[in-house]
Amino acid sequence: MKNRTPIILLLIVISFQIQLKSQPKQRQTTLIQNVWILDGTGSSAKKGAVRISGNKIIAIGNLTPLLGESVIDGKNRYLTPGFIDSHSHHFGSLKKEPSGIAMTNQGITTIIIGQDGDSYAMDSLIHFFKQYPIAVNVASYTGHSSLREKVMGENNVFRKSTVAEINQMKQLLEEDLNKGSMGLSTGLEYESAFYSSKEEVVALAQLAAKYNGRYISHIRSEDIKLNDAIEEIIDIGKITGMPVKLSHIKIANKDDWGKAPQVINLLNVARAKGVDITADVYPYNFWNSTLRVLFPDRDYTNLKSAELAVTKLFDPNESVLVRFAPQPSYAGKTIAAIAKERNESTAETLMQLIKMAADYKTANPTAGGIEALAGKSMNDSDVSKFIQWEHANICSDGAAGGHPRGYGAFTRVLGKYVREQQLLSLTEAVHKMTGLTAQQLGIKKRGKIAIGYFADLVLLNPATVNDHATIEDGKALSTGIEQVWVNGKTVYTMQKATSELPGSLIKRN
Repeated sequence: MKNRTPIILLLIVISFQIQLKSQPKQRQTTLIQNVWILDGTGSSAKKGAVRISGNKIIAIGNLTPLLGESVIDGKNRYLTPGFIDSHSHHFGSLKKEPSGIAMTNQGITTIIIGQDGDSYAMDSLIHFFKQYPIAVNVASYTGHSSLREKVMGENNVFRKSTVAEINQMKQLLEEDLNKGSMGLSTGLEYESAFYSSKEEVVALAQLAAKYNGRYISHIRSEDIKLNDAIEEIIDIGKITGMPVKLSHIKIANKDDWGKAPQVINLLNVARAKGVDITADVYPYNFWNSTLRVLFPDRDYTNLKSAELAVTKLFDPNESVLVRFAPQPSYAGKTIAAIAKERNESTAETLMQLIKMAADYKTANPTAGGIEALAGKSMNDSDVSKFIQWEHANICSDGAAGGHPRGYGAFTRVLGKYVREQQLLSLTEAVHKMTGLTAQQLGIKKRGKIAIGYFADLVLLNPATVNDHATIEDGKALSTGIEQVWVNGKTVYTMQKATSELPGSLIKRN
């Protein structure tokens, strides 16, 4: 009889290969080890490791590498949840720059858009994500001003709406809420919404509350009528019972500088009475907006109002015209310098710049971004106290260029307010950028390092983390953010974007 051993062995090998093919393929895992884990809850850091499988965190603790596992040595750095930017204007850059380096260089993995009352319809966002992969996650509010413009017409919003128009707005808002909008955002200081009645806003907010949505507002005034504006958002929270958030909280009237404790007390009193009011804040004493917000009564040709603006509402010597289409040479200059160049008072120049911008808009009706001012109008002490308020989270209010907050808000907090001034501990700051933000916005499975959560993570060096963006160089990259993961993929490492684009559209739960 011939030796059948080779045949038997061959059959065994074939059988083994068939079994291997029939078994489900093991998903590749990644272990980030030798790190201090700040989990985003406000708990102190713990030494350990985190294991990722696909887009989720599957294990945390004292872990050893598995066979064939990808291992990253954290080199005793801090591993945190990905930062959530509760007020972002970055989305417009993502089609052209899908790597989102303006965000990822400062550790941001999720941006919340649809701010200041201006939004994209949820349908258009859903369509965008089907066509264009990007590096960061996006969630959106529905903008009140966008609803007004659709229903009333872009040039017909400088009045109160009718009952019929409010009902049309409610219909559009309901469509968005059904498709995952986070709720309603307003920009009541801007002309497109400034003339709306409180009743109009409440009617829309009540609808958002019915869908368990939330309300966020650039309030009607951040300067001479600040208290009235705060009372309005508190009333909206009281009437609707929904969580309400005050956008980029600030005190922009010089006469009220130093009154942050009183403003915080006003908010705390409302909270004690059951109103879930919170705020977000960026770490700068100057804003970026239109020149027109400097006229509280919208009387742009009133010299007394212009003089109030230049003496009380912003510093013309330190406020830079970032963009000015009617006269591009003015960009990068202070209002005071432009006034000197024009041989005018600063108040007169302010009025003339607004007129020039309006005339340019009339001649170029489709033009956008005609003018923007980086306006110095806040006190550092007030900014610090707002950042320290336990119910305030960090935001950028930034875009991919212009104001340096677009590239450096979060790293500025970690460098200036944590390491240098020690106004916050690293644990507190990370909580204000992650877990607290997710909690206040109702975002699930993000903002913490926890099993089952999405693997949005940041590896940072607290000794070197810092912002470098300035008005002169608004796109300078931060240092100290060593690696960033979004949904389990590395999107940024050592000041460079990777080719990974794993961002997702987050819908209201």
